[in-house]
Amino acid sequence: MSYDVPIVAPKQRFAPWLLEPMRRNKAIYLKVALAATTINLLGLVSSLFTMTVYDRVVPNNATSSLIGLSIGLGIVIIFDFILRLLRAYFVDVAGAQIDHEVGETLFAKLLAIRLDKRKGSTGSLTGIMRELETLRDFFASATITAIVDVPFIVITLALIAVIGGPVVLVPLAMVPLVVLVGVLTHPAMDRLSARSMGDGLLKQSVLVETIGSLETVKASGAGGMLANRWRKAVNQHADSSLGQRLISTIAVTTATSANTMSYAGVVIVGVGLLQANEITMGGLMACSILSGRAVAPLGQIATLLSRMTATRTAYRQINGLMDSPSEGPPGEALVPTAFQGRVELRNLSFRYPGAPEKTLEGINLKIEAGERVALIGRVGSGKSTIARLLLGLYEPEDGLVLIDGTDVRQFDTARLRALMGAALQDNILFAGTVRENICLERSGIDQEEMLRVADLAGTHRFMGQIANGYDLRLTDRGEGLSGGQRQSISLARALAGKPQILVFDEPTSAMDAQTEATLIERLQGELQGRTVILITHRPSLLRLVDRVLVVEGGRIAADGPREDVMQRMAKGKAA
Repeated sequence: MSYDVPIVAPKQRFAPWLLEPMRRNKAIYLKVALAATTINLLGLVSSLFTMTVYDRVVPNNATSSLIGLSIGLGIVIIFDFILRLLRAYFVDVAGAQIDHEVGETLFAKLLAIRLDKRKGSTGSLTGIMRELETLRDFFASATITAIVDVPFIVITLALIAVIGGPVVLVPLAMVPLVVLVGVLTHPAMDRLSARSMGDGLLKQSVLVETIGSLETVKASGAGGMLANRWRKAVNQHADSSLGQRLISTIAVTTATSANTMSYAGVVIVGVGLLQANEITMGGLMACSILSGRAVAPLGQIATLLSRMTATRTAYRQINGLMDSPSEGPPGEALVPTAFQGRVELRNLSFRYPGAPEKTLEGINLKIEAGERVALIGRVGSGKSTIARLLLGLYEPEDGLVLIDGTDVRQFDTARLRALMGAALQDNILFAGTVRENICLERSGIDQEEMLRVADLAGTHRFMGQIANGYDLRLTDRGEGLSGGQRQSISLARALAGKPQILVFDEPTSAMDAQTEATLIERLQGELQGRTVILITHRPSLLRLVDRVLVVEGGRIAADGPREDVMQRMAKGKAA
């Protein structure tokens, strides 16, 4: 009897979202490594130049030889200068390409993340996105140069041994000292870096929350509370960052001190050898220069270890975001071209993450294509949740959400929402022009269509009287416009392109009675033949629908023609 043993692929050191851009830039990194290698080889020339001058030129007063050597050294310096520029250029190019590819992938992941699996506040997510800069700085720095410099420690020490013999023991003793300090400080650096990043994300969270709701903070008098949170977050971040910098400084300073001790030690030992005629003056000068070059890469490695710790912490945070579940099916998604408009909720139940009770339970509902339905009920009854599930913003805990007989989880989420028009309770506009907020750079929505839906939603009534009209630039969230104006623009955005399915959640809550009545009149003809799900507390909006559902406690309490349901509700209130 034989058994099939599943083969588990070894876990990669780097995730594909980072590894693949690095592989695509392999040729550039090879050029950087080649340039760094050549620079290190040319660096050895200066010490040999010094040795030759002291040992051959000075004793023999060979001026012509000095001129020739100087010309040669000048050529070496020019080549070194050019190679250093090319190395910096290639490092920047590779870093920019990785930043572009990883940044694009990360933002696409942010847009596709499942809302019920999202971790952390808006500020925390913003902070994680900001950590992309840490990754970019690492790969756009001289990281590859420091790696290439390490083997040249051995080559440089070998050259010192050839020239100065026992002198090599001095810089050789410094190498394990610097490495030992780096190894001993690394665990503390790793721990403090993670703590510092966590404190930084907390500080970012308080900042984003305050800036995003500054008007509410002022009006409600929440400034003191948020100031205390900010002060605590800043103090915590300052403490953890201070510890991180101190530990990092120990490693870097040790490398710097080792460089000085190496130079001084070579001179001291070399003087003894010089008196014993075991080394020449030129050899001693060359060894002193080479000792600095042998220990200098260790300082770069100490700095690199500090950067690597911060980069590893940033990588873990970003990779955690990249590993979070995405919207849509695990396999190939269906890409619909059009919807007829049939909607069905089958035995639907839903619970928000962390909530003790279900928001919806056992919902069964069928809406035919072209049918206009209103959902009414008390605050918190689950009406808005139904809208979110229809749009695929959340996945049901149990049951199905079907459009034209297909589970919405099988659709490509971007295409699903492109075929639906939605105006939700939070009328959030984006920084940019009013035109951009309505059209959203969607294909098929030209200026004629924009003006049509703007007139329908009532946007043209106030935008047509402004000098720059639809090119008026809005700030974040549409600040500067009234609630009713923002709501009007959101409605125009939902109506643009004539989607077959429309989801409106309190579309006129910020409008006055006259504006609302005018809007209802304009929408009467526009909504004919389309599937409309309208969530409202306003009886006046029920003129737009033919069927009314009453939602109570996450269940459908009543369902029927508009007039019948309203009469039953009126009798219930009278009783």
